[in-house]
Amino acid sequence: MMNRTFAFVTALAAGMSSAVGVAQTAAPTAPAAAPTQSAAAPAPVAPHAVPAKIATIEFEQVAAATNEGQRALQTLEKKYEPKGAELQARAQEIDTLKKQVQSAPATMTDAERATKLRAIDTKEKQLQRDGQDAQQAVSGEQQQAIGVVAKKLAPVVKKYVEDNGYTMLLDITGQQGGSVSLLWTSDGTDISRAVLEAYNAASGIAPPPPSAPSPTAHPHASAVPKPALPKQ
Repeated sequence: MMNRTFAFVTALAAGMSSAVGVAQTAAPTAPAAAPTQSAAAPAPVAPHAVPAKIATIEFEQVAAATNEGQRALQTLEKKYEPKGAELQARAQEIDTLKKQVQSAPATMTDAERATKLRAIDTKEKQLQRDGQDAQQAVSGEQQQAIGVVAKKLAPVVKKYVEDNGYTMLLDITGQQGGSVSLLWTSDGTDISRAVLEAYNAASGIAPPPPSAPSPTAHPHASAVPKPALPKQ
């Protein structure tokens, strides 16, 4: 999966690199004068505290929860509905075959039973492989689609934190299992909702209609997951 946090950091880094380039272009190009014995050494810069204003954001969830992200996820869900139905039908077939073996008459020989069980086992293993392949395909396309949104979201995040005077932004996406651990935060520091609304307003994309609930659940082909809404 395209790393959405990486896309965000890359976008920010690109913006900072542009600023550095401008600063370097504007810098004087005249050669520096040779130091003399009378020149005073520059005074060391003493460290000083900067007032901190820290914000947090669930970057991945925001990208997926935008109107654009939701529309992309719904498109993927519809695309893979036929594959999910096919896998579910095969799973039901296997369940039927198992019940037939369990309720077979006592006249069935051990050889016949073993043959049927081997056939069922083969079908089960193939179904598992096909289900995993389908899940990987769904996950890959989902990540690719949300990655596109994440790239466009990064400048919106950057502008928001700059306009609101934040000195630090923490991405708390998946913080329980990720590398960033948030021990405490006060109310009102999570800008996920504000950034989400700003992006939707800028994109001009209307929210997609809600998806119709699937009549049955399939244990092998997972549907495209729905992102959790950002914190209020």
